[in-house]
Amino acid sequence: MKNQQEQWWSCDGKGVAGLESGTEVSPMDNSDHGRDARETHGRDAHATSDTASGISRRAMLYGAALSTISWLAGQNSALAQLSVNPNRGVRGDTLVVIFLRGGMDGLNVVVPYREDEYFKARPSLKLAAPNSGPNADRVLDLDGNFGFNPALAPWLPLYKDGKLAVLHAVGSQDQTRSHFEAMTAMEKGLARAGTGAASGWLARFLNESKPAESSPLRAVAFSPTMPDSLRGATSAIALTSLEEFRLATDRARAEAFGSSLKRMYDVDNDAVTQAGKETLDVLETLNRLDLKSYKSSGGAAYPTSDLGNGLKQVAMLLKAEVGLEVAALDKGGWDTHVAQGASSGWMTLLLDDLAKSVRAFVDDMGPTMNRVTVVVMTEFGRRVEENAGYGTDHGRGSAMFVFGGNVDGGKVHVDWPSLATDKLEGPGDLRVTTDYRSVLSELLAKRMATSDSSGIFPGFTPNPVGVFRA
Repeated sequence: MKNQQEQWWSCDGKGVAGLESGTEVSPMDNSDHGRDARETHGRDAHATSDTASGISRRAMLYGAALSTISWLAGQNSALAQLSVNPNRGVRGDTLVVIFLRGGMDGLNVVVPYREDEYFKARPSLKLAAPNSGPNADRVLDLDGNFGFNPALAPWLPLYKDGKLAVLHAVGSQDQTRSHFEAMTAMEKGLARAGTGAASGWLARFLNESKPAESSPLRAVAFSPTMPDSLRGATSAIALTSLEEFRLATDRARAEAFGSSLKRMYDVDNDAVTQAGKETLDVLETLNRLDLKSYKSSGGAAYPTSDLGNGLKQVAMLLKAEVGLEVAALDKGGWDTHVAQGASSGWMTLLLDDLAKSVRAFVDDMGPTMNRVTVVVMTEFGRRVEENAGYGTDHGRGSAMFVFGGNVDGGKVHVDWPSLATDKLEGPGDLRVTTDYRSVLSELLAKRMATSDSSGIFPGFTPNPVGVFRA
């Protein structure tokens, strides 16, 4: 594990250190081995970045209290869904952020098929225009200029119904093309890493918008570690499954033990006891949820992947009305230096899971999507020209997706910079024309009731993007 972390961190953007020593990969290898290795790769890098950074005293107390109880973890609870307190005063949408770690190749996900330079630069990775080439290799037309990778077919009806908006040539101002630096910048809401606040942008949003009655499940990260975007939040927890936090005993004993802990924490109101009380609230809430018996709506069929399971649990929390305001999920494996593929290969497998997981979530939520916004983002895109390993190296601009009932969907929002050689940036990358903070600032203003985002994205003046409706 340690070795993989070091290799990720030392990835030079060309994949030289991007694979385990001795690993040989065929360009056509679509095996689970490669996918799993990349998934693990991404999580390890993220876990290390979290460990390397500091956390607030309150978060430490909260985490310590959770750890104290989680040693009793089990899966014995089987109660019906509940409504803890649906009137907590949450003002805006519930925000679901999916971070694609590794740098998604936006040019082969939302393909600029009118650009001759795209086809010249990618002789083996190119996807054909909508009306040419074999069916499997054709993009799915969006607006006469751009087309979806065919693996995103489950998203096309959402796009046509106006529930999905696509943004292209989006990114940060980070020029390092380093995974760690670029992810840190985006998760902290900065132009580039090391230039501002240590806390995450989601944490600052939560801290600036506390409702009158806070929920112990106000922000949940479905991850082994707290993502940087939530670092510094006073009411966020990280877990890989809701079933992790159960009292591992029969119901009667669990209730008796819980009552004893409550009496212990009722004697004072300092930070430790408050953290203990909030932890018990989380435990009691989760004990009333039963993931195994959860029935999705709208014909939704979640993949059995980590992302699919995570989104299913987000849907369950939203339907239980436990006061969830922010959910953070991630999916690794997008560092496609080799064997990326066009309509098959590693990236197709990743897109297939992403597309099916998000589509299932949207179908499951149904009309409730009018109060939910889903953002899919990545730290950077890939080099325009493919490399000798049938993959792509680290680049700059990439694509971004937003889902919801109040997005200006059915459009590709882009100030397209062209793929002509003299229009590229650095060693041959798609230029960033939309700063990701402009998109998130507009989201906070129009969907999260945040009139002033200057404290969330300090020093940044957003430009209008026009992708959200108030």
